Amino acid sequence: MNSFVPKKIFFTKGVGTHKDELHSFERALRDAGIEKCNLVQVSSIFPPGCKVISKTQGLKELTPGAITYCVLSRCCTNEPKRLLAASVGCAIPADKSSYGYISEHHAFGQNEKQSGDYAEDLAAAMLASTLGIDFNVDESWDEKKEIFKISGKIVRTLNVTQSTICKNNNFTTVIAVAVFVF
Repeated sequence: MNSFVPKKIFFTKGVGTHKDELHSFERALRDAGIEKCNLVQVSSIFPPGCKVISKTQGLKELTPGAITYCVLSRCCTNEPKRLLAASVGCAIPADKSSYGYISEHHAFGQNEKQSGDYAEDLAAAMLASTLGIDFNVDESWDEKKEIFKISGKIVRTLNVTQSTICKNNNFTTVIAVAVFVF
């Protein structure tokens, strides 16, 4: 058995503003509570048997300077009055020995609900396709969600989303993050 498979995961989000783009990103990381980590972005697999824990519990398990694996969505602008959003969606299979999916989505012009639903839909659709669940991609998220629930193969979907409106010419960065804990 590979000991490098994360045992826990938590979700966080943040927003930061500054005249420098990099500094606005650092402020978003600080708002999310993960500025002390050396983040390594990974792709979209929710590990088998992984337990979702609270942000509070997850932050306690992080060590300053540690290499920290995550799925990160990031969106940035310095255009005044621009709506921006970053979302991470997650779909967890009923069979705990199977893997699930995590998706990242970022957009301009989408509010928190629109972006979050889209990210959640992406993760659920990826998991559904591997589980052989038939669904119509053109159906609304609520209709697809009902099909996923009825199938009994997807136990839970969720998302974390951060959106805001850029208020001035400073850079504004929003992030949504799934953070793995070993």
